[in-house]
Amino acid sequence: MNFQQKPRREKIRMFTRTSFFLLFIFAPFLDIFRYDLTLGHFILFAQPWTLGLESFQQGHGDATSAAITLLTHGFFPVLSFILIIAIIIWKMGRVYCGWLCPHFSIVEIFNDMMLKHLNRVTLWENASKKTRGVLPWLVVFFSCALMAFVWAFSLLSYLLPPKELIPGLLHFELGVGSTRFLIVATTIFTIDFFFTRHLFCKFGCAVGVFQSLIWMANSKAMVVSFDKSRAHSCQSCDRECDRACPMRLHTRSIKRAKFTCTQCGQCLNACDEVQINNPDGKIINWVTNKKAQDVDRNAPEFEKKLLRKYR
Repeated sequence: MNFQQKPRREKIRMFTRTSFFLLFIFAPFLDIFRYDLTLGHFILFAQPWTLGLESFQQGHGDATSAAITLLTHGFFPVLSFILIIAIIIWKMGRVYCGWLCPHFSIVEIFNDMMLKHLNRVTLWENASKKTRGVLPWLVVFFSCALMAFVWAFSLLSYLLPPKELIPGLLHFELGVGSTRFLIVATTIFTIDFFFTRHLFCKFGCAVGVFQSLIWMANSKAMVVSFDKSRAHSCQSCDRECDRACPMRLHTRSIKRAKFTCTQCGQCLNACDEVQINNPDGKIINWVTNKKAQDVDRNAPEFEKKLLRKYR
């Protein structure tokens, strides 16, 4: 499926995740956001962002004014941000993961690359056919290593002045601490991207688990729903929705089994393509409110029997 054939939903998602990935890479270089270890405070839109306690630390002002400054400069802005994000997650689930997260973008990129070169999406799945030669393995591995280095250098630029890092990298004068950070971080990210990228999203990412817990607490939140009354239409499909899921989830299962769903919509795209000639349209859709509650309302044993029958 080329870009022109992709659903509008997927075109928007590609734009949002690409834009956020570029923002993640270039934000410190443009002084949009970073923490400068040499200065000891955050930089936000090229301006220093501190707790405003400098005068109090120098012996000026009283404890009351310092407490008010701490609340207005730190506590309330951070709390407001967390509440806004929590409300979005409560209603829509892990949309940050599926539509913005730079790591999830890498998951999808290397899923596609592995499928193309190694005939499997992850190393833990059986290949559709045997990979010939070592070259495809090297292409995937060194691509993961290169992206891992980009990530490691980007993270380092959030901590140290980027204008000093680039000349230091080009002239091999980064210093012992920075060099050690790059080696260790690149190694860790290479292992992550090549071996365990989607497993990290499922079990290792605190941000992802935090979103899942909030989403699961709301029975009316947006969720992918399977129209069981049309389950017979799945007989002509070889589980394309499950195969399309970057997180390797069973799309047609109950919500509790989709705890780590990122709302990326790849399963919907696959069903769209399979049912393109079906006048009733796709069999799985995003639903909210009462329809979302119905996704988990039926007995789990009934769900298992239904899925076994139509897989």
